[in-house]
Amino acid sequence: MKSSLAKAATQARRVTYRTRGHSHGPITRLVSPSDVGELIKPFVFLDYFEIDPKNMPPIGFHPHSGIATVTVVLEGQISYEETSGTKGIIDPGGVEWMRASGGVWHTGGVAGSARAKGFQLWVALPPEMENIASEARYLGREHFQSHGPARVILGRLGEAASKVPAPATMNYLDVALKKGEKWRYDPPDKHTVAWIAVHRGKLATFVETGELAVFEESNGALEFEALEDTGFILGSAVKHPHELALGMYSVHTSQQALERGEAKIAEIGKRLRAEGRL
Repeated sequence: MKSSLAKAATQARRVTYRTRGHSHGPITRLVSPSDVGELIKPFVFLDYFEIDPKNMPPIGFHPHSGIATVTVVLEGQISYEETSGTKGIIDPGGVEWMRASGGVWHTGGVAGSARAKGFQLWVALPPEMENIASEARYLGREHFQSHGPARVILGRLGEAASKVPAPATMNYLDVALKKGEKWRYDPPDKHTVAWIAVHRGKLATFVETGELAVFEESNGALEFEALEDTGFILGSAVKHPHELALGMYSVHTSQQALERGEAKIAEIGKRLRAEGRL
């Protein structure tokens, strides 16, 4: 009880960094491992996409290792396929969790005729997960629980818990506030990393559509007030304690782990080329 009262008395956390990222056609890179990802790790990469299927840029198969991707579709449909054996369509409100870990190749794109809107996040994995077998799973909207205005994509908030098998040290929330609505987020203990990205509307004092904001590192609460109907994603976590070893499509905790991951994706790539898929 004492710690809860102390947290309640703590002043709300300040925004220490803002960005609109860099846009390449319908995709905006808000976070990369070599820039903002260093501030908010284990969240090391974030793309926002708003794609008309008539203008879908070519993606094709490409590799990853050492990380997991979380694709949240807010509108429209996105297709996905991995060399781990999964393929399908992510419907509105659906989420695909793809743990690249020891190495995987995947591809995807807009499915159907409607505009697709959403986020793809990368999370850095701990050493015990970064080189194990890859895994992917899709969960429809109906599998996610909410606590107040927040839908829990990863982690837990109140009694709402995600079914996604992510590390237990992070929360990732899809939040919707109506105009004039206020909401307070009290992060779990040791969640000193926190950030938001707004895809619709505007928040008092903080950010508006298209912006990402990073909060000062502490365990203090985050307080929000919507100036208009607003949608945003929020990440909070225990700070990833490892240096980031970076490859072209990979993020690991050491050079040795990176070399193992890149060797595996090279092996898979050789097989894909032999099959005529690259």
